[in-house]
Amino acid sequence: MFQVGKTIITEDLFEKEFVCNLNACKGICCVEGDSGAPLLDEEKPILETIYDKIIPYLTDEGKKAIEIQGKYVIDRQGELTTPLINNKECAYVTQDENGTYLCGIEKAYLDKKIDWQKPVSCHLYPVRVKDFGEFQAINYDSWDICADACVLGQQLQVPLFKFLKEPLIRKFGMDWYQEIEIVAKEYYK
Repeated sequence: MFQVGKTIITEDLFEKEFVCNLNACKGICCVEGDSGAPLLDEEKPILETIYDKIIPYLTDEGKKAIEIQGKYVIDRQGELTTPLINNKECAYVTQDENGTYLCGIEKAYLDKKIDWQKPVSCHLYPVRVKDFGEFQAINYDSWDICADACVLGQQLQVPLFKFLKEPLIRKFGMDWYQEIEIVAKEYYK
């Protein structure tokens, strides 16, 4: 474990190689699991503000789940998350013509309908951030559904922290990320 500022980082960020492979996994991380995507309190008003612009990107089932449950929920563990459709996929998920699950929020972002890409927890996946008040723990969430991403990451030799550069900067800032790069250089020696 390494400490950078007020974060504790697992060495998995430097040891694991990872590149999402949507052709292989079909975005199943948006469907599997026992809860929706973790949300930050500051993301609640964002979802409220953008909802009307993302409606065209959502499935009928997703819209219905959101109408019934709300744009965000508190899950069984007491965590703020996105709602689920029938306790399965995220209510904000959609599917393309190849059967790949994609984020309806991100599709609206890519179409320049909104200026918020998606919840930061989704952007950071397979890394999860746990807040402990004084510090945040940054851990790799190893899950068999990401096996193809690990294979592709090994083939391309992309460490997890490099694959997640953009979302890590989004969450922690450029100065923090530059410090991570220094830690990585020392780690690889």
